[in-house]
Amino acid sequence: MSSFFRTVFIIALALTMAACSSGAKIYVNKDPNTNLGAFYTFGFESSLGTDRDNGNQTLLSQFFVDSTRKQMELRGYTYTTETPDIIINFYVSTKEKIRTTSAPAVGGYYGYRGGFYGAYGGYETNIQQYTEGTVTIDLVNNSTDKLFWEGTAVGRITSEVDENLQEAVSTVVEDIFKKYPTQQGGGQAYIPPKK
Repeated sequence: MSSFFRTVFIIALALTMAACSSGAKIYVNKDPNTNLGAFYTFGFESSLGTDRDNGNQTLLSQFFVDSTRKQMELRGYTYTTETPDIIINFYVSTKEKIRTTSAPAVGGYYGYRGGFYGAYGGYETNIQQYTEGTVTIDLVNNSTDKLFWEGTAVGRITSEVDENLQEAVSTVVEDIFKKYPTQQGGGQAYIPPKK
């Protein structure tokens, strides 16, 4: 797949993930031995998982950077490009899925029941093919080069995608960071204001 088509594909994925983010499941893994409040600064991986193969930063990467920077700063961390305590990276992937459901069929061969009850009609089987999208945000301890926190959103990609990629990415990132358990310094978890 060429880098152009890969970029278009990833952008479409991010849009659709955000479009269904209210139905997305959020998973978080954390190293229990890491004190998240002990870090002060953060930066981003020089070559992000959402960048093009040739190393050029995509618009998608920039939207992830902007949204994540906002979430980290809301939690008291300071952005820096000079030896940050935390290095952040992003990954996006998709998986084709098939869902099969069976339900009793209504109706039957006889019409004389007049709607009082239906005859046994067997089962109808419905098969749905869909794409499941995954967005993961990794936080790495720069001094040890070890992953200490990751937040993942998994959701069904729908065809109800509109346009505003920047807002879509912002929604997914905000949903993931709602699970971030602390502020810089170890204070109570940041709770975003209700919209």
